[in-house]
Amino acid sequence: MVRGLLVVLSLLLLGLQGCAPKAVDFEQTSPKEKIVLTFSHVVSDASPKGRAARLWADLVYQRSGGRVEIKIYPNGTLYKDGEELEALKKGYVQIIAPATSKLTSLDSRWGVFDLPFFFNDLEQVHQLADGPVGELLRKSMREKGIEVLAYWDNGFKILTADRPLENLKDFQGLKIRIMDSPILKKQFLKLGAIPVPLSFNEVFEALENKKVNGGENTPSNLYSKKFYQLQSYVTISNHGYLGYAVLMNRDYFNSLDQETRKILLDTLKEVTAWQRKIALEQNAADLARIRNDQNIKIHDLTPEEKEAWQAVLKPLAYEIIPLFPKNLQSEILKIGNLN
Repeated sequence: MVRGLLVVLSLLLLGLQGCAPKAVDFEQTSPKEKIVLTFSHVVSDASPKGRAARLWADLVYQRSGGRVEIKIYPNGTLYKDGEELEALKKGYVQIIAPATSKLTSLDSRWGVFDLPFFFNDLEQVHQLADGPVGELLRKSMREKGIEVLAYWDNGFKILTADRPLENLKDFQGLKIRIMDSPILKKQFLKLGAIPVPLSFNEVFEALENKKVNGGENTPSNLYSKKFYQLQSYVTISNHGYLGYAVLMNRDYFNSLDQETRKILLDTLKEVTAWQRKIALEQNAADLARIRNDQNIKIHDLTPEEKEAWQAVLKPLAYEIIPLFPKNLQSEILKIGNLN
């Protein structure tokens, strides 16, 4: 009986082992084949960047049959604003999408996107990013182990403060939060303010505790993070552009098979076109919501006020343009609003 039971158990065990591979359903892909990429960013899921990241992840998952998964970590939950670039370089995370301003720490020429009153509209920004200038900046990152996959928009920045900002004298002594960029620092120094570099994750607390008196950001960021609720005055200046570079660790990117790279890049191209469209729409909608807040006093720059600001700030372009090769300097001058 014992021998008979052992034989039966052995047969059952063999039968179960033979069935095991058929029973495993790993989203139609074996665990060994599955590719998981980590995408860390510091803004809300509800922001244009956050929405585009989710869409990219969803489409890549569908188009790869579940073989490629992009895991999204928003709001600085994985790496904070000042940490993610280093994490990418070390390979701790595969994808990030920092503001282009953050890349000035690696190459000061990225400051071309920070120039105040340089772009009339987003079409001019796209012309710069998608043309020879953007390609040069891509190459500059490859030398540093980073692949630039796409350029995403947020939009044009407006100002919030605890006092009205209309004339140049209104900036005197005002502590303004900025991203750590040389051009942004010089921008506010020229206006007579005190620039205070802070990471995005520190902004709410700094405004709440009056460590800074104001800041610059897009309506979508001001609304999704509720920064505007901590300030009494908003000036619709549209003085500077805020955009992002979608980055991947270059060694990791090159280690991916050709089919995976094609799915990622082809899908990202579609998502980028969509992202740029919804960024424009969302900023307009969020600005309307901010305007409807009865506790906020809104000021739209008059043509005369704007002209006075431009006279002070436009010359900053000539600190960046000479850093580019001669053939690209003329390209930048053609695009930029320097009249």
